[in-house]
Amino acid sequence: MQGLVTVFGGTGFIGRQVVRALARKGLRIRVAVRQPGRGYRLRMLGDVGQIEVVQANVRDDASIARALVGAEACVNLVGLLYESGRQRFADVHAEGAGAVARAAAEAGVRRLVQVSAIGADLDSASRYARTKAEGEAAVREAFPAATIIRPSIVFGQEDSFFNRFGQMAAISPALPLIGGGKTLMQPVYVGDVAAAVAMAAADDGYAGQTFELGGPAVYSFRDLMSFILTETGRARILAPVPLPLAQLMGLAGDVVALLLPPPITRDQVELLRHDNVVSPGAAGMEAFGLTPKSIEAIVPAYLARYRKGGQFAATPEGAY
Repeated sequence: MQGLVTVFGGTGFIGRQVVRALARKGLRIRVAVRQPGRGYRLRMLGDVGQIEVVQANVRDDASIARALVGAEACVNLVGLLYESGRQRFADVHAEGAGAVARAAAEAGVRRLVQVSAIGADLDSASRYARTKAEGEAAVREAFPAATIIRPSIVFGQEDSFFNRFGQMAAISPALPLIGGGKTLMQPVYVGDVAAAVAMAAADDGYAGQTFELGGPAVYSFRDLMSFILTETGRARILAPVPLPLAQLMGLAGDVVALLLPPPITRDQVELLRHDNVVSPGAAGMEAFGLTPKSIEAIVPAYLARYRKGGQFAATPEGAY
């Protein structure tokens, strides 16, 4: 087997696919997570002894250093979709990313891949986007040769976007169009993101660069809600929600987040004020030689569970 790659956040939605992609390249993988018990199944993604799971917390410098011993490359995927309890954007996205980069530099790690997000902006009113940008800056300062990868909305069988609204379509008479549903998005398949991350972790040719990853098409939020309704065979109202009202919904979500995953938070409403698409001229999928997969090719297979009658129901008329 080839060199060792330490993956922070390898039990997450994107992380599991990154571990799989690295294993297919014949690399040894050390998955560093806060709760190692959640990662026991990851060992089955590779050969015997190829993947190990260790305890580490990006807020604990000593655990980061232990996880990087002997590593040739490092991938940091640790991130939050919303804040809850002690899990805060600044601690994880900014300070945590900087801590991993500093430890990687001190350990002599050759390649570092930092997974950020399209829309990362130091001047953003969204704490999510602002701390993602702060994390990028901290990584660049500590490890100038790091590769930064910014995906758009990531979709796949266990995603938190199409599944969330698919489930909502199954039980609610309406789907909300925040701000009228005009926000543009460029959804990207999790397998394509994982392939790009794995290539950057294994090849010096991507060092020091920033890449923005999007799918083959741009959709409005309204387009995506209509797609979900078509694929689930549900007749639901698409209800425009003005941003001030959406902020009130987000406030309720902030309270829910103390105990449960919220439907939406105020910070997520703030993100929906801005398009989430690849910037003009940005290096992207083509730099990795990848042809991105479309939502039409992937999403219907797992939205089927939200049809009346489940996955064995007839394909809705007019489905993609």
